[in-house]
Amino acid sequence: MREPFDGFDLTDFWAVSEYADQEYVDNPITSDKVAMVEQELGYKLPLAYVVLMATQNGGEPKRTNHRTSEATSWASDHIAIAGIFSIGDAKPSSLLGDVGSQFWIDEWGYPTIGVYFADCPSAGHDMICLDYRERGPHGEPKVVHVDQEYDYRITFVAENFEAFIRGLQADEDFE
Repeated sequence: MREPFDGFDLTDFWAVSEYADQEYVDNPITSDKVAMVEQELGYKLPLAYVVLMATQNGGEPKRTNHRTSEATSWASDHIAIAGIFSIGDAKPSSLLGDVGSQFWIDEWGYPTIGVYFADCPSAGHDMICLDYRERGPHGEPKVVHVDQEYDYRITFVAENFEAFIRGLQADEDFE
């Protein structure tokens, strides 16, 4: 089995942001923290997610857009993310935080299909989710966009988390 992100430079992935430090970036991950989050969520996190969070545990990526083959409430050809949730519970935008994965299910009525791991610039009107429906809670999830504005319509984004991260593009690619 190959290592996630082979040949992909993660050293320049994260943007420097006071807001991200306050809302997303948690203390470094440990195997105990990963196990606690997985147990609480009821899903095994993709290895690529854990590898990325080992570089910085949550935050705002420099490239925040991903192409889609279908239109969403955001754009006709892509989605955008605001940040990626950290593994933990210390920050509001961590997987177990105040506005973490379960918050979107409980408070906003998002479908129970997996782990909501990234928010969008729409302030809750769409989210990015690790979708475990096809492969079960211990399988490799797909990445989908869930659009509250379109009656929680689910749009495929990437085959897995690593493909999602590799597919992120800069704003200027869509101007």
